[in-house]
Amino acid sequence: MESLYLLIPIAIVFVIIAVVIFFWAVRSDQFEDLERQGMNILLDEDKPKRDKDDDGA
Repeated sequence: MESLYLLIPIAIVFVIIAVVIFFWAVRSDQFEDLERQGMNILLDEDKPKRDKDDDGA
């Protein structure tokens, strides 16, 4: 029972820290455009590099 007097305030502090980090992430636009990074790999149109030693044969 005495351990609850220690664990409950620690849990409340963790919740407050998590909420602060969440609002910081929202305010700093960390959740903007979540789809773009996932689509970049599908839309990659880079041409392969050719070596200088390659004579094309």
